[in-house]
Amino acid sequence: MPLGGRSDRDALLLARIEAGDERALATIYDEHSAVVFGIARRVTRDEHLAGDVSQEVFAYLWELPSRVDLTKGTLRGYLAMVAHRRAVDEVRRRESRSRAEAALVLPEVEESPEVEVADRAAASWRDQRLSATLAKLPVDQGTALRLAYFDGLTYKQVAQALGIAEGTAKSRLRLGLGRLRTLLDAEFKGAI
Repeated sequence: MPLGGRSDRDALLLARIEAGDERALATIYDEHSAVVFGIARRVTRDEHLAGDVSQEVFAYLWELPSRVDLTKGTLRGYLAMVAHRRAVDEVRRRESRSRAEAALVLPEVEESPEVEVADRAAASWRDQRLSATLAKLPVDQGTALRLAYFDGLTYKQVAQALGIAEGTAKSRLRLGLGRLRTLLDAEFKGAI
């Protein structure tokens, strides 16, 4: 098929997706899923994670088909680029999480079993309270905070991961932190 024909066909499929046609997405998936999965697997070196990345790529296409600019390249090229970026983000997120977990591991100190149990209980309670408080935030703010503070992403990476503008990511993080602070202050004052 000539390049112009492929571009016209891709433009038609994208227009159908914008109109909500799931069959158009299925057609694109059938044609390009092997490439997307292959790139994700090569970058992540993990079949399961590559499958997750592939799902994210096609979900992103479904949600924002207007992001594809066929004047700058092919649909296949666009999907490959998104797959590569998402896979790299996943690898970085995992590495960041591993580094954070390694940093939390403290050297062994001889303590009584009672102290260890109390420390674990306090950490568990703190984690539960923080999770419960985060759940009270609007979903967009809570998601941005989790990505930034638990997954170690910068605001630019948060924006990319959520498919939003950098300014929007900054705003969600700022508003989320403010609301989280207010909720935790109220909870703390209530406990006194």
